Amino acid sequence: MELKHVSAFLMVAEELHFGRAASRLRIAQPQLSQWIKRLEDDLGAPLFDRSTRTVALTPQGAAILIPAREMLSQARQVELGARLEGPGIIGRVRVGYAGASSREVLPPIARVLRTREPGIELSLESMIYAGFTPGMIAAGELDIGFSRLPLKHPGVESRVFTYERILVAMPADHPLAKRKEIKLADLAAEPWVMFPATRGSTVRDAGIRLAREAGFIPRIAQEAPDSYAILGLVAAGVGVTLTVSSVQHISTSGLVYRELAGEQRYLAAVIAWHTHPNPATGRLLEIMEEILPTPAHPEGRVLT
Repeated sequence: MELKHVSAFLMVAEELHFGRAASRLRIAQPQLSQWIKRLEDDLGAPLFDRSTRTVALTPQGAAILIPAREMLSQARQVELGARLEGPGIIGRVRVGYAGASSREVLPPIARVLRTREPGIELSLESMIYAGFTPGMIAAGELDIGFSRLPLKHPGVESRVFTYERILVAMPADHPLAKRKEIKLADLAAEPWVMFPATRGSTVRDAGIRLAREAGFIPRIAQEAPDSYAILGLVAAGVGVTLTVSSVQHISTSGLVYRELAGEQRYLAAVIAWHTHPNPATGRLLEIMEEILPTPAHPEGRVLT
Protein backbone atom coordinates (compact mmCIF):
# COMPACT_ATOMS: atom_id res chain seq x y z
CA MET A 1 0.00 0.00 0.00
CA GLU A 2 1.16 3.52 -0.76
CA LEU A 3 0.35 6.31 1.67
CA LYS A 4 -0.93 8.56 -1.11
CA HIS A 5 -3.50 5.88 -2.01
CA VAL A 6 -4.61 5.63 1.62
CA SER A 7 -4.86 9.42 1.80
CA ALA A 8 -6.96 9.40 -1.37
CA PHE A 9 -9.27 6.78 0.14
CA LEU A 10 -9.83 8.91 3.24
CA MET A 11 -10.56 11.99 1.16
CA VAL A 12 -13.17 10.19 -0.94
CA ALA A 13 -14.64 8.66 2.23
CA GLU A 14 -15.01 12.15 3.67
CA GLU A 15 -16.48 13.77 0.56
CA LEU A 16 -18.32 10.75 -0.90
CA HIS A 17 -17.72 12.48 -4.21
CA PHE A 18 -14.76 11.78 -6.51
CA GLY A 19 -14.80 15.22 -8.14
CA ARG A 20 -14.65 17.15 -4.84
CA ALA A 21 -12.05 14.77 -3.42
CA ALA A 22 -9.85 15.17 -6.50
CA SER A 23 -10.14 18.94 -6.26
CA ARG A 24 -9.07 18.93 -2.61
CA LEU A 25 -6.13 16.64 -3.44
CA ARG A 26 -5.25 18.85 -6.44
CA ILE A 27 -5.13 15.95 -8.85
CA ALA A 28 -7.25 14.97 -11.86
CA GLN A 29 -10.29 12.82 -11.20
CA PRO A 30 -9.07 9.94 -13.46
CA GLN A 31 -5.84 9.81 -11.45
CA LEU A 32 -7.82 9.65 -8.20
CA SER A 33 -9.90 6.79 -9.59
CA GLN A 34 -6.68 4.95 -10.49
CA TRP A 35 -5.30 5.41 -6.98
CA ILE A 36 -8.48 4.03 -5.42
CA LYS A 37 -8.41 1.08 -7.85
CA ARG A 38 -4.78 0.39 -6.93
CA LEU A 39 -5.63 0.39 -3.24
CA GLU A 40 -8.62 -1.92 -3.81
CA ASP A 41 -6.35 -4.28 -5.78
CA ASP A 42 -3.75 -4.22 -2.99
CA LEU A 43 -6.38 -5.02 -0.38
CA GLY A 44 -8.36 -7.44 -2.51
CA ALA A 45 -11.67 -5.80 -1.67
CA PRO A 46 -13.94 -3.06 -3.04
CA LEU A 47 -13.94 0.07 -0.87
CA PHE A 48 -16.69 2.11 -2.54
CA ASP A 49 -20.03 1.42 -4.18
CA ARG A 50 -20.19 3.74 -7.17
CA SER A 51 -23.11 4.77 -9.31
CA THR A 52 -23.65 7.67 -11.69
CA ARG A 53 -25.07 9.76 -8.83
CA THR A 54 -23.82 8.40 -5.51
CA VAL A 55 -20.68 7.14 -3.81
CA ALA A 56 -20.89 5.07 -0.61
CA LEU A 57 -18.49 3.07 1.51
CA THR A 58 -18.71 -0.70 1.24
CA PRO A 59 -18.60 -2.71 4.49
CA GLN A 60 -14.90 -3.30 3.78
CA GLY A 61 -14.34 0.43 3.27
CA ALA A 62 -16.10 1.27 6.51
CA ALA A 63 -14.02 -1.37 8.35
CA ILE A 64 -10.68 0.15 7.35
CA LEU A 65 -11.67 3.79 7.91
CA ILE A 66 -10.28 4.11 11.46
CA PRO A 67 -7.11 2.03 10.82
CA ALA A 68 -6.42 4.10 7.70
CA ARG A 69 -6.63 7.32 9.71
CA GLU A 70 -4.31 5.88 12.33
CA MET A 71 -1.88 4.78 9.61
CA LEU A 72 -1.61 8.32 8.21
CA SER A 73 -1.29 9.77 11.70
CA GLN A 74 1.59 7.41 12.46
CA ALA A 75 3.21 8.30 9.15
CA ARG A 76 3.03 12.00 9.97
CA GLN A 77 4.64 11.34 13.33
CA VAL A 78 7.48 9.48 11.59
CA GLU A 79 8.00 12.51 9.34
CA LEU A 80 7.93 14.89 12.30
CA GLY A 81 10.46 12.75 14.16
CA ALA A 82 12.80 12.69 11.18
CA ARG A 83 12.80 16.49 11.06
CA LEU A 84 13.75 16.96 14.71
CA GLU A 85 17.26 18.29 15.15
CA GLY A 86 17.59 16.80 18.63
CA PRO A 87 15.72 14.81 21.28
CA GLY A 88 12.03 15.65 21.45
CA ILE A 89 8.59 14.27 22.15
CA ILE A 90 6.83 12.53 19.29
CA GLY A 91 3.09 12.05 19.49
CA ARG A 92 -0.40 13.16 18.62
CA VAL A 93 -2.79 15.02 20.91
CA ARG A 94 -6.53 15.12 20.19
CA VAL A 95 -8.14 18.31 21.49
CA GLY A 96 -11.91 18.75 21.53
CA TYR A 97 -13.44 22.22 21.48
CA ALA A 98 -16.60 24.16 20.77
CA GLY A 99 -17.69 27.69 21.48
CA ALA A 100 -16.05 31.07 21.44
CA SER A 101 -14.25 30.63 24.77
CA SER A 102 -12.02 27.86 23.38
CA ARG A 103 -11.75 29.03 19.77
CA GLU A 104 -10.07 32.25 20.88
CA VAL A 105 -7.30 30.51 22.84
CA LEU A 106 -6.42 27.72 20.40
CA PRO A 107 -4.35 29.74 17.88
CA PRO A 108 -1.71 30.95 20.39
CA ILE A 109 -1.47 27.47 21.90
CA ALA A 110 -0.94 25.91 18.47
CA ARG A 111 1.74 28.47 17.56
CA VAL A 112 3.75 27.88 20.72
CA LEU A 113 3.42 24.11 20.36
CA ARG A 114 4.74 24.18 16.78
CA THR A 115 7.72 26.28 17.84
CA ARG A 116 8.70 24.37 20.97
CA GLU A 117 7.57 20.83 20.20
CA PRO A 118 7.57 20.22 16.43
CA GLY A 119 7.29 16.48 17.05
CA ILE A 120 3.82 16.80 18.56
CA GLU A 121 0.91 16.72 16.12
CA LEU A 122 -2.17 18.65 17.25
CA SER A 123 -5.47 17.16 16.09
CA LEU A 124 -8.36 19.57 16.66
CA GLU A 125 -11.85 18.09 16.94
CA SER A 126 -14.49 20.81 16.53
CA MET A 127 -18.07 20.98 17.82
CA ILE A 128 -17.27 18.91 20.93
CA TYR A 129 -19.67 20.47 23.43
CA ALA A 130 -18.68 21.01 27.04
CA GLY A 131 -21.20 18.50 28.38
CA PHE A 132 -19.83 15.68 26.21
CA THR A 133 -16.11 16.40 26.66
CA PRO A 134 -15.44 14.62 30.00
CA GLY A 135 -17.10 11.41 28.82
CA MET A 136 -15.10 11.40 25.60
CA ILE A 137 -11.87 11.89 27.55
CA ALA A 138 -12.77 9.08 29.94
CA ALA A 139 -13.55 6.83 26.96
CA GLY A 140 -10.22 7.59 25.30
CA GLU A 141 -11.75 9.45 22.36
CA LEU A 142 -10.04 12.75 23.29
CA ASP A 143 -6.81 13.59 25.11
CA ILE A 144 -7.69 17.15 26.13
CA GLY A 145 -10.96 19.05 25.99
CA PHE A 146 -12.50 22.36 26.92
CA SER A 147 -15.43 22.02 29.29
CA ARG A 148 -17.09 23.73 32.24
CA LEU A 149 -17.64 22.85 35.86
CA PRO A 150 -18.91 20.67 37.37
CA LEU A 151 -17.07 17.58 36.11
CA LYS A 152 -18.13 14.27 37.59
CA HIS A 153 -16.37 11.64 35.46
CA PRO A 154 -13.83 9.43 37.24
CA GLY A 155 -10.38 9.44 35.69
CA VAL A 156 -10.75 13.00 34.37
CA GLU A 157 -8.87 15.95 35.87
CA SER A 158 -9.36 19.63 35.15
CA ARG A 159 -8.36 23.15 36.04
CA VAL A 160 -10.08 26.48 35.45
CA PHE A 161 -8.62 28.70 32.74
CA THR A 162 -11.23 31.47 32.79
CA TYR A 163 -14.45 32.55 34.48
CA GLU A 164 -17.12 33.57 31.97
CA ARG A 165 -19.68 36.13 33.09
CA ILE A 166 -23.28 35.27 32.19
CA LEU A 167 -24.95 38.02 30.14
CA VAL A 168 -28.25 38.72 28.43
CA ALA A 169 -28.21 39.12 24.65
CA MET A 170 -31.24 40.74 23.03
CA PRO A 171 -32.32 42.71 19.95
CA ALA A 172 -31.10 46.32 20.04
CA ASP A 173 -34.65 47.61 19.53
CA HIS A 174 -36.11 45.56 22.38
CA PRO A 175 -37.79 47.77 25.06
CA LEU A 176 -35.59 46.24 27.77
CA ALA A 177 -32.43 47.09 25.84
CA LYS A 178 -32.66 50.65 27.21
CA ARG A 179 -31.66 49.29 30.61
CA LYS A 180 -28.07 48.66 31.70
CA GLU A 181 -29.08 45.62 33.74
CA ILE A 182 -31.82 43.06 33.15
CA LYS A 183 -33.70 41.11 35.79
CA LEU A 184 -34.19 37.49 34.85
CA ALA A 185 -37.85 37.66 35.85
CA ASP A 186 -38.37 40.31 33.16
CA LEU A 187 -37.50 37.70 30.52
CA ALA A 188 -40.20 35.24 31.64
CA ALA A 189 -42.62 36.16 28.84
CA GLU A 190 -39.95 36.46 26.14
CA PRO A 191 -39.18 33.85 23.47
CA TRP A 192 -35.68 32.41 23.94
CA VAL A 193 -33.05 31.19 21.48
CA MET A 194 -30.85 28.41 22.87
CA PHE A 195 -28.52 25.52 22.07
CA PRO A 196 -30.26 22.20 21.33
CA ALA A 197 -30.88 20.04 24.41
CA THR A 198 -29.13 17.11 22.71
CA ARG A 199 -25.78 18.91 22.29
CA GLY A 200 -24.62 18.86 25.89
CA SER A 201 -24.44 22.65 26.17
CA THR A 202 -23.57 23.93 29.64
CA VAL A 203 -24.68 27.43 28.59
CA ARG A 204 -28.19 26.12 27.87
CA ASP A 205 -28.23 24.22 31.17
CA ALA A 206 -27.16 27.35 33.07
CA GLY A 207 -29.81 29.47 31.36
CA ILE A 208 -32.61 27.07 32.23
CA ARG A 209 -31.32 26.71 35.79
CA LEU A 210 -31.22 30.47 36.38
CA ALA A 211 -34.65 30.95 34.81
CA ARG A 212 -36.14 28.33 37.11
CA GLU A 213 -34.54 30.03 40.10
CA ALA A 214 -36.30 33.21 38.93
CA GLY A 215 -39.60 31.35 38.91
CA PHE A 216 -40.21 30.40 35.28
CA ILE A 217 -39.27 27.93 32.53
CA PRO A 218 -38.00 29.59 29.33
CA ARG A 219 -40.19 29.38 26.25
CA ILE A 220 -37.69 28.24 23.61
CA ALA A 221 -38.73 29.62 20.23
CA GLN A 222 -35.66 28.52 18.26
CA GLU A 223 -32.57 26.34 18.71
CA ALA A 224 -29.23 26.81 16.95
CA PRO A 225 -25.94 24.85 17.00
CA ASP A 226 -23.45 27.57 17.98
CA SER A 227 -23.13 31.03 19.51
CA TYR A 228 -22.75 32.75 16.14
CA ALA A 229 -26.05 31.32 14.89
CA ILE A 230 -27.83 31.97 18.18
CA LEU A 231 -26.72 35.59 18.33
CA GLY A 232 -27.64 36.09 14.68
CA LEU A 233 -31.16 34.91 15.42
CA VAL A 234 -31.35 37.20 18.46
CA ALA A 235 -30.23 40.15 16.34
CA ALA A 236 -32.98 39.26 13.85
CA GLY A 237 -35.57 39.60 16.60
CA VAL A 238 -36.38 35.91 17.06
CA GLY A 239 -35.89 36.09 20.83
CA VAL A 240 -33.48 36.71 23.70
CA THR A 241 -30.83 34.47 25.22
CA LEU A 242 -28.37 34.07 28.05
CA THR A 243 -24.80 33.84 26.87
CA VAL A 244 -21.27 34.24 28.24
CA SER A 245 -18.81 37.14 28.18
CA SER A 246 -16.35 35.30 25.92
CA VAL A 247 -18.70 35.80 22.94
CA GLN A 248 -18.88 39.60 23.25
CA HIS A 249 -16.42 39.93 20.38
CA ILE A 250 -19.30 38.77 18.15
CA SER A 251 -20.62 42.12 17.05
CA THR A 252 -23.76 41.76 14.96
CA SER A 253 -25.90 44.66 13.79
CA GLY A 254 -29.08 44.77 15.84
CA LEU A 255 -27.60 42.89 18.81
CA VAL A 256 -26.78 44.20 22.29
CA TYR A 257 -25.40 42.63 25.45
CA ARG A 258 -26.68 43.58 28.88
CA GLU A 259 -25.59 42.64 32.41
CA LEU A 260 -27.77 40.50 34.64
CA ALA A 261 -29.14 42.41 37.63
CA GLY A 262 -27.92 41.39 41.07
CA GLU A 263 -24.71 39.57 41.88
CA GLN A 264 -22.47 38.58 38.99
CA ARG A 265 -22.94 34.99 37.89
CA TYR A 266 -20.21 32.99 36.18
CA LEU A 267 -19.48 29.71 34.46
CA ALA A 268 -16.05 28.24 35.15
CA ALA A 269 -14.42 27.19 31.88
CA VAL A 270 -11.90 24.40 32.34
CA ILE A 271 -9.26 22.41 30.51
CA ALA A 272 -9.88 18.70 31.10
CA TRP A 273 -7.62 15.69 30.54
CA HIS A 274 -7.23 12.04 31.50
CA THR A 275 -5.65 11.33 34.88
CA HIS A 276 -2.76 9.50 33.20
CA PRO A 277 -1.77 11.58 30.14
CA ASN A 278 0.79 10.37 27.62
CA PRO A 279 4.04 12.38 27.26
CA ALA A 280 2.77 14.47 24.33
CA THR A 281 -0.45 15.34 26.17
CA GLY A 282 1.48 16.16 29.33
CA ARG A 283 3.77 18.53 27.45
CA LEU A 284 0.83 20.30 25.81
CA LEU A 285 -0.80 20.70 29.23
CA GLU A 286 2.38 22.41 30.47
CA ILE A 287 2.26 24.84 27.55
CA MET A 288 -1.44 25.50 28.11
CA GLU A 289 -0.85 26.25 31.78
CA GLU A 290 1.83 28.76 30.80
CA ILE A 291 -0.39 30.50 28.25
CA LEU A 292 -3.65 30.15 30.20
CA PRO A 293 -2.83 30.27 33.93
CA THR A 294 -5.64 29.69 36.40
CA PRO A 295 -7.19 33.06 37.34
CA ALA A 296 -8.26 34.22 40.79
CA HIS A 297 -11.78 33.31 41.88
CA PRO A 298 -14.11 36.20 40.90
CA GLU A 299 -16.44 38.07 43.20
CA GLY A 300 -19.95 36.76 42.71
CA ARG A 301 -21.50 33.35 42.19
CA VAL A 302 -19.86 30.61 40.12
CA LEU A 303 -22.42 28.05 38.95
CA THR A 304 -21.33 24.50 39.71
